[in-house]
Amino acid sequence: MDPTELRDRMYGPEDLATRDLFAGGFINFGYWASIPLDGPISVGQRITSQRRLYEVALDALGISPTTRLLEVGCGRGLGTALAASAYRARSADGVDIHPDQVARARRTNAAAIASSGGRLAYHQGAANALPFPDASFERVLSVEAAQHFDDIPGFAREVYRVLVPGGRLLVTTFFATGEAHATELASLIHTMDTGVDHARSVGLVARELAAAGFSEVSSRSIGEHVWPGWDRWLAQTEAATNWTRNWLTAYRLGLLDYYVLVAQRTA
Repeated sequence: MDPTELRDRMYGPEDLATRDLFAGGFINFGYWASIPLDGPISVGQRITSQRRLYEVALDALGISPTTRLLEVGCGRGLGTALAASAYRARSADGVDIHPDQVARARRTNAAAIASSGGRLAYHQGAANALPFPDASFERVLSVEAAQHFDDIPGFAREVYRVLVPGGRLLVTTFFATGEAHATELASLIHTMDTGVDHARSVGLVARELAAAGFSEVSSRSIGEHVWPGWDRWLAQTEAATNWTRNWLTAYRLGLLDYYVLVAQRTA
C-alpha cells in the first residue's frame, strides 16, 4: 500500500491515539527522564512522558505572552493547547494534514478553544503548503511528525515564509544518524520499510533547513531519555506482540536517534 494511504488509515479510521501505546492522546514516544523504569509503568506515567516531551520542546523554544505559535503536525492538538494554557502564548495554532485529526483536535479541546478568546485554533493543511500568510508566527513547533513529511525542502521553505524575521523553528523526532543507514533501518523497523516513516538523516534535515535560509541550525540528541522508556512501555502493552521493539536496538546500534533541531530565521 502507498505510504500516504497507510498514514491516512493510521491517523484516520484506525485512530492511533486510541491504542494503549499512545494513552492520553499526545501520540509521541515520550520523554522519560525522572520516570522510574525498573518496574511497571502506569498509564499516568505514560501520559506524563508524552506531555514532558512537549514541555522540553516548548521550554527550548522560549514561549512568552507575545508569542504567536504554530504547531505543524498537531494531531489531536493537546500540545498546541498546552502552549496556549500553561505557556500563555499570545496565540497557538495547530495544523494537520489529516481532516480526522483536525476534527478530533477541535472536539478534544473544545472547552479550551471556547475559553481561549480566539487564542487557540486548529486548521487543516500540509506541511509544505501552510494555510497562513507570510510572517504570521514568532515560533513554529513540530513534535514527532517530521518523520512522515514527504517534502522536507518544502516544509523548510514554508516555515521560513510564515515565521517573522528572527523567528525560531524547533523540530523534535527521530532521524537516522547517517545517510547510509536507510536500508538497515528498513530491515529493522516496519514503518520505515513501508515508507510510513522516512529513514532520512538528521544531517540532511539540517542542510535542508539551511538551504531554505535558516541560520544557527543546531541539533542535539535526547535519545537516552526516549528510547529505554519507550521500549519499556512497548513491552507491557498490546504492542509487545504487534509493534516492533527494534527502535531501542537501532538506537544502540547507532543507526537512529531522537533529536531536537532548532533553527533561526534570519532577521
